[in-house]
Amino acid sequence: MASSMTTAQTDTVALVDARIINGTGTAPVDDGVIIINAGRITAIGNSNDIDIPDQANVVSMAGKTIIPGLINAHGHVSDVLGLESGHYNTENLLRQLNLYASYGVTTVISLGGDEREAFELRDTQQTPALDRARIYVAGPVLSADSPDEAAALVDEVARSNPDFIKIRVDDNLGRTAKMAPEVYQAFSDRADHHGLPLAVHIYYLDDTRQVIEAGGDFVAHSVRDRHVDQAFADQLIAADICYSPTLTREVSTYIYESEPDFFSDPFFLAGVDSEILDTLREPARQQRLRDSAMAQQYKAALPIAMSNLKILADAGVTIAMGTDSGPAARFQGYFEHLEMWMMQDAGLTPMQIITSATGDAAHCMGISDELGTLEAGKWADLVVLSADPLEDIRNTRSIDQVWIAGKALPRPGF
Repeated sequence: MASSMTTAQTDTVALVDARIINGTGTAPVDDGVIIINAGRITAIGNSNDIDIPDQANVVSMAGKTIIPGLINAHGHVSDVLGLESGHYNTENLLRQLNLYASYGVTTVISLGGDEREAFELRDTQQTPALDRARIYVAGPVLSADSPDEAAALVDEVARSNPDFIKIRVDDNLGRTAKMAPEVYQAFSDRADHHGLPLAVHIYYLDDTRQVIEAGGDFVAHSVRDRHVDQAFADQLIAADICYSPTLTREVSTYIYESEPDFFSDPFFLAGVDSEILDTLREPARQQRLRDSAMAQQYKAALPIAMSNLKILADAGVTIAMGTDSGPAARFQGYFEHLEMWMMQDAGLTPMQIITSATGDAAHCMGISDELGTLEAGKWADLVVLSADPLEDIRNTRSIDQVWIAGKALPRPGF
């Protein structure tokens, strides 16, 4: 039996009559109750097992499904405003975090481009008064020409107390030089020295194998050059390495060669400025993408990425939902749902997908003590859905409410 509160508090909330999916992958709880006090869950379970404090504010969730707040394990809270860069300031960061929250993405792992303002937001979010998505930060994406330079860069960033170190091991489809193995080994060694996990942007299977051998801690994109095998899955599992597919990253590289179907989706339109869509509809812009060899190469790589996701999930690799959203036209909030829908198209079950976007994402990013699952002691970050996501993951679009730190947030425009 879940523990119950013995002293009623005037700020205690009891969510009752709910169907609860707790983010651990276990079966849903029907006729569920969640007791919340001071922003955290104090008890959760079937109504037969929970004592509701006498003075609790009781809120019926009849007909609703509650899931943990979604965690984007690879996003960017960046300097982009509309389609323009150069707007890195607290106001714009808060705009993005509020947009993520409106879509039920209550935590964002910002893997690169993070400056002082983001660190300050990270440092002030451990409070019941929080009213926007949480952020965790990596600082700049690091690159070096030598092992000594790599070590020095990690030392410099570590002074800011980041949550991760981020590097790129990629050649942009043969267009740029790739980081040398001895350099990413130095990044890994120095990150370990500071106790910081190393997240790595990859593309090629061989590079990913070598990065894992070098001590990389998080695979921040899909392998896209060829199909993976059981040996690669075994390598990930043995090293306890999580894999973030970021399928929508590939989508963003080519989808605006014509008008995407989601441009007419009300769930998408609720969170986007129409002027952005007008720009993306410009014929000359669309033609440039149709003519772009790089865009077409990424388009061809997407089916490989989707197939690899299914192979690795079936093999037991831990998948962390991530999107690489935040750069221009990678639409924060909506792309996290699109990512989950694409994961279902790749063959994952709705329960696998929900777990990857909640409990598993929190585990992979080292924040599971506080977030990711609906359990006593954790922050009450949750999403209330009007339709059952286990019937179809596309039902994540049926957001009725988003709660962060035990409060339902306003969602202007939704």
